[in-house]
Amino acid sequence: MRAVEVTRPGAGFTLVERPVPGPAAGRVRIAVEACGICHSDVFVRDGTYAGVTYPRVPGHEVVGRIEEVGAGVVAWRPGQRVGVGWHGGHCGVCEACRAGDFILCERGLVCGFSYDGGYAEYLVAPQEALAAVPDALDPIAAAPLLCAGVTTFNALRNSGARAGDLVAVQGIGGLGHLGLQYARKLGFRTVAVSRGADKRALALELGAHEYVDQETGDAAAALQALGGARVILATAPNAQVMSGLVGGLGRNGALLVLGATADPIQVTPFQLIGGRRRIQGWPSGTAKDSEETLAFSALNAVASRNEVFPLAEVNEAFERMMTNRARFRVVLQVRG
Repeated sequence: MRAVEVTRPGAGFTLVERPVPGPAAGRVRIAVEACGICHSDVFVRDGTYAGVTYPRVPGHEVVGRIEEVGAGVVAWRPGQRVGVGWHGGHCGVCEACRAGDFILCERGLVCGFSYDGGYAEYLVAPQEALAAVPDALDPIAAAPLLCAGVTTFNALRNSGARAGDLVAVQGIGGLGHLGLQYARKLGFRTVAVSRGADKRALALELGAHEYVDQETGDAAAALQALGGARVILATAPNAQVMSGLVGGLGRNGALLVLGATADPIQVTPFQLIGGRRRIQGWPSGTAKDSEETLAFSALNAVASRNEVFPLAEVNEAFERMMTNRARFRVVLQVRG
């Protein structure tokens, strides 16, 4: 089979030939049809994620069909359409798993990090990592929903916001363009927060009721003028921008952080105490969450906007994603 591997940290991506893997007990082999490229894949390329062994095939936005099942696989069969996202498996016995909080498993596996991922024609994954893919979604459409989709949808539906509440989405990128669609479809009064008057038309097209341009004034004050946000979904990884939005939270409001950055968010205790406000992170979701995200997206016509590349052009595709030139997600078409 063809596969794209990182031979060592910092080495970039190399297209190689590998033997087709067989599924061990409790695992399935998937014939990969498409795999999204996520910004988090840079951690594999650069060797900045602890525990990754090399060579490694990245990719955790995988869609394909089960080709073979290993011993002990009871809920899945060959021919089924499935996806695998960030959640690549869990131990089932740690404290988090015993509480049913599988995404925070102490020994949790990450597809494309803990084992070889979807930048390849075949992938072997644990059965607990599989999400059923609706027939209404083609592989290219479904792939980004297994990371960007489930992260935004799952964060919003667990945020505590109710239909009619004001929900602001910071950033209109790979995460934000989906966050706006989900917020509108979930019944929230949806506000897009970004930079530049040229983003207004796109924000409204994606579902925003209002647009706040950070270049023309204080975004926090603008959100307060609208009544204060119940939730601000922070999708762009800019801690300084996130810090400036805390003042836009309404009573019991939450800054829900999705955009990963090592920089600190700065907030005063007074900002949090006065309105019972909070700052919370949200880490994607389980395979079941991915399955429900796919089903909701198919039912409500939520769609990722994708640029598609063949597997052999992975370096060009990755660079387009890393330089923020992609609008909005990049997907490798492995088959078809």
